[in-house]
Amino acid sequence: MLETLQIIALIQGFFVLSVLFINRKEYKKITFWLLFGSLLSVLLYIAGDDENNIFVQDADWFLFDSSLFVTFLFLFFRYYKSGKEKFAKFDYLFFLPNIVYFIIEGIEINLVEENLLVEIFEISAELTFVVYLLLVIHSIITTKKKHWIIYFAIPIAILFALSSGNDILKTFGIAELPLFSDQNFNTYLLLVIAFLFYFIAFKLLSKGKDILPKTETSKYKNSNLNPKLIEQYKADLIRSMETDKLYLNGKLSIHSVSENLNIPRQYISEVLNEYMQTSFQDFVNQYRVEEFINRLKNDQNDHFTLLGIATDVGFSSKSSFNAIFKKFKGITPSEFKKSLS
Repeated sequence: MLETLQIIALIQGFFVLSVLFINRKEYKKITFWLLFGSLLSVLLYIAGDDENNIFVQDADWFLFDSSLFVTFLFLFFRYYKSGKEKFAKFDYLFFLPNIVYFIIEGIEINLVEENLLVEIFEISAELTFVVYLLLVIHSIITTKKKHWIIYFAIPIAILFALSSGNDILKTFGIAELPLFSDQNFNTYLLLVIAFLFYFIAFKLLSKGKDILPKTETSKYKNSNLNPKLIEQYKADLIRSMETDKLYLNGKLSIHSVSENLNIPRQYISEVLNEYMQTSFQDFVNQYRVEEFINRLKNDQNDHFTLLGIATDVGFSSKSSFNAIFKKFKGITPSEFKKSLS
């Protein structure tokens, strides 16, 4: 039964990895390679597990260890949740426990008797992977962006955590949990993994668009802007608001700003969207909101209504003013005024 599950999971796994690799350019680079590494390490574990090696009986291929999958899975969720698109050099340190664990496994092969120091290092590495798994589960529970893999990650994480717990109990001479002994653990794990690979294969064949975050193609990829012009235009746009206070004009448009600064409007949009991470309207409205607050705090404006001040700083209507103010400050103008007093 176990060998049959291994063969099924291997066939499905190779198919999934092949299709994913062929279409790798469609996905965000960092999350793609972390998920690919997770699935590949699972595949290696299935093929070369010491206890149930499908090719060579009683082989000791300790490098094909489940701990590598744990680290890749942890990093996958770390980057999936943060949305970062560049792998931080610091995060390579998360593979350090794997390196230590592999070295320990290599030492144990050549040991005639058990060594207490080696056992302590091994337990420490095991505990690190349990912490990784707990962080994965915490990330799954707290993330707002739900992903299909969470339904497989939770049982896999729980299985690995319990299996690691069993290894630690065994080291201290404490009775293991029989339900999660090596044989049972591998059967449960392979069932989950087989379903995982089957699910991904089904999603790929049905043109599923949510396998991984897609690469975002910039609409400005053919732009002629260079770094020097970008910085110059950013400075010009900020100056037009902070010094010239163009935002006070309630009818201000991107076209009029373009004429005032002598910058092509498409470059204004590009600089704001790509390099300042904002839209034209948000860029202008944030200055209007701050100007409104400054005037509201000035005792000389106490005789003006909220709408009167809002109109004076460039807002065109009460409804848009209230909505925009709440968007930037999280509360209504009236609530903000009460908080001042």
